[in-house]
Amino acid sequence: MEDLRLRLDRFDIVHCHGEFFHAALLGPRRRHSLTTIHWRVDELDRKIFFETFPDLPVAAISAAQGAMLPASNRAGTVHHGIARDRYALQGGAGGYLAFVGRMTDQKRPDRAIRVSNAAGRPIRLAGTVDVGNPTYFEREVRPLLSDAATYVGPLGDRAKGEMLGGAEALLFPIDWPEPFGLVMIEAMACGTPVVAWDRGSVREIVDDGVTGFVVSSEEEAVAAIAKARALDRAAVRRRFEARFTAERMAADYLALYRKLLEA
Repeated sequence: MEDLRLRLDRFDIVHCHGEFFHAALLGPRRRHSLTTIHWRVDELDRKIFFETFPDLPVAAISAAQGAMLPASNRAGTVHHGIARDRYALQGGAGGYLAFVGRMTDQKRPDRAIRVSNAAGRPIRLAGTVDVGNPTYFEREVRPLLSDAATYVGPLGDRAKGEMLGGAEALLFPIDWPEPFGLVMIEAMACGTPVVAWDRGSVREIVDDGVTGFVVSSEEEAVAAIAKARALDRAAVRRRFEARFTAERMAADYLALYRKLLEA
């Protein structure tokens, strides 16, 4: 932040992805800045922050997240994107379901295991044990693990792509107002359909009946798994290419930069 302060005059736009010290540092330059917040924005500390800095332009990462921002802070919405060639279309021949995410009650891997068991499908779970909720995994997840429900731990990018590409579907059984959910578009890049709970950004990301299914219960998720196996994986990949590439994301941010400079 001190390096930035010393060089503020060198930049047309300062785009920050941190929380939240930069707002005070920017001072009158706030109007030529952009902030992207990668977390929920509906909690009390955020409310107090935005009341203090109503002139800080914020780019929401979903319309759902943006709706929780004060109107004075809303600069626009830019969905995330990833490099077009980061993951490749795969056939989902592994015969299993996938879950990728933090082992926490926000992401609900326990729910994913129950759904896969009810659907009669094996599941592989990947992700870190959440440092903010360290007992959750031992209490809620480990007792459900079995030969049909295996935890593979954190994965690097290549291994994650292989796991997602081999899966029949990604389960995204969230229990919080998801700001975006990057793993959904990572799965789509592999051609893998997504079965996701109707919270936060999900309806913006999943094209119901095309790239997966939006559900509201474990029973609906079980039914969706059977339907997801019949979706056209090439069509899932094409929808990713049309909506969620890094090129599209960059173009959207450039448009916001220009809008801020013109103002």
